[in-house]
Amino acid sequence: MDIHDALADFDRRDWQTETDLDPVRFAMVGLGWWTREEAIPAVADSELCETSVLVSSDAEKAEGVADETDADARALTYDDFHDGEATDDYDAVYVCTPNATHLEFAESAAEFGKAVLCEKPMEATAERARRMVEACEDEVPLMVAYRMQTEPAIRRARELVADGALGDPVLVHGHMSQRLLEMIPDPDQWRLDPDLAGPGASVTDLGIYPLNTARFVLDADPEAVSAFARSEDEAFDDVPDERATFQVRFDDGTLAACSASQHAHEGGHLKVVGTEGELTVEPAFMGGAFRGFALEVGETSADVEYERRDQMLEEFDYFAHQLRTGGEILPDGRHGLVDVEAIEAVYESAEEGSVVEV
Repeated sequence: MDIHDALADFDRRDWQTETDLDPVRFAMVGLGWWTREEAIPAVADSELCETSVLVSSDAEKAEGVADETDADARALTYDDFHDGEATDDYDAVYVCTPNATHLEFAESAAEFGKAVLCEKPMEATAERARRMVEACEDEVPLMVAYRMQTEPAIRRARELVADGALGDPVLVHGHMSQRLLEMIPDPDQWRLDPDLAGPGASVTDLGIYPLNTARFVLDADPEAVSAFARSEDEAFDDVPDERATFQVRFDDGTLAACSASQHAHEGGHLKVVGTEGELTVEPAFMGGAFRGFALEVGETSADVEYERRDQMLEEFDYFAHQLRTGGEILPDGRHGLVDVEAIEAVYESAEEGSVVEV
């Protein structure tokens, strides 16, 4: 294999078949910093999407966001949304509220016949994630917002693994960390509240990135996990995983070692090691101006340097394109449910000190 040829046309949109499509109008549910600073600007840059409704806990906040972002959008409260107001003004719903509140908004969207793009993780528990699948399945499309799965570099990594470029995959190393309390200097924030975030902070919010990206690149699912977790800083008293490591056995035989921390130097990487070669994406998962993709096969190696793609724009455009063209929309709810089940197994393993089947 000529690995330089394998990396040609590196950043293509392999899913896009049409460009002249009516834009999908989104109701943005939950107006925290991620929606305001990442999602709404991405949609503003899109030719396939637009923001038409803003939904917050109070209408004044939604109106203020509309003014700040120049979004020509109608402002609703959560109660307004659940009551079915303005359903003629949007086609799909982007849910970006605390994890333990995703279900109620997805259920209302399904009731109104609106497609759902739900932030990861789907919900705080597997039981509630399962209810979301049941609410949407056979009713409306449900996509879980794993932006790595529409990142061109990660999609190319999946192609290379599937084509046997690395031989048989053997090992995966994945990591993501950040300094949460420097980003959001509030020890009472919802990400540190198990009632809103789920069973922890680092694995639920960050460890899910290497876990799910490994699943996507390998086209495999977790069978068993083992984990260690530790919390020392008082801000993390309510969660068990200020830092965590976990191992995964996938159903294709590949083994993965993953780590995550909400209280460590910001960084992330993904490496897939095969019998004939390895590929590395670093930095991975985080934003930034530069990204590197390296592929080694035998004695030959190649490095690709490529400009940052707006991952949220890729994600929204993919969802809108598939919705308008009637294409399959992945990752779907059943895919996302597997991650929530795996995350619960990670916390169980860390608490019990044993291997836990998924």
